Amino acid sequence: MSWLYLLVALAGTALALQAPINAQLARWLEHPVRSSMVSFTAGALSLLVLTLFLGRWPGLNKLQEAPPWVWAGGLLGAFYVTVIIFATPRIGTTATFALVIAGQLSASILLDHFGVLGLPKHPADWIRLLGVGFLVLGALLIRR
Repeated sequence: MSWLYLLVALAGTALALQAPINAQLARWLEHPVRSSMVSFTAGALSLLVLTLFLGRWPGLNKLQEAPPWVWAGGLLGAFYVTVIIFATPRIGTTATFALVIAGQLSASILLDHFGVLGLPKHPADWIRLLGVGFLVLGALLIRR
């Protein structure tokens, strides 16, 4: 399991690097939405290559069987990347990600508590709520 923790930590590092890289791209392209489009295109092309490398996949029939709301993941990703590109040069990488983490954990507590989208239920106890409260406070302190 330690390799998984390391992989997740590296993904967090990638997000921290992605924000200023995409913000610089937005300066060149003169808009955060254009930067998001280029970023998603590069990501989609790299995933296409990886998908081809992995071999056969279930195909479009399986995708058509999925409920329509599964497309929300891509929309949420586009929203997230665009907001990060817009926010990072204005409030800084640290404040941006402190707020991102506070938002992620707040939403995660609700998702876990109610078992949304088939997740196992994990009750929102006072320790978890206190932890998120400290993160929100930390985000506010970082921004000041």
